[in-house]
Amino acid sequence: MKYHHLGIPTQIPREDETYLEKYNTFCTNHERNPFGIQWMRYEAGCPMPELVKSVPHVAFEVDDLEKALKGREVIIPPNSPSPGVFVAMIVSDGAPVEFLQFLK
Repeated sequence: MKYHHLGIPTQIPREDETYLEKYNTFCTNHERNPFGIQWMRYEAGCPMPELVKSVPHVAFEVDDLEKALKGREVIIPPNSPSPGVFVAMIVSDGAPVEFLQFLK
């Protein structure tokens, strides 16, 4: 596993947010921040679990998403938010954790 970003829920609009229509969510680009901080703003009707909308999550890049999920409490099953990227979220000690697998 390799650290990828930290997602922090917010209700404050940020400069250069991107709107993810499928999720009713706005997010900033974690690559613009030297520490990989991504601000997440969720609109009404967002399908994400309440835990994800209210608690910061840490995200890790993994080589094998299915293997990383084995034996864990999955709260967002594997899906592809953009071409070549597969993600899922689990709960670890009460906090959401995101796994990302990039097709190479």
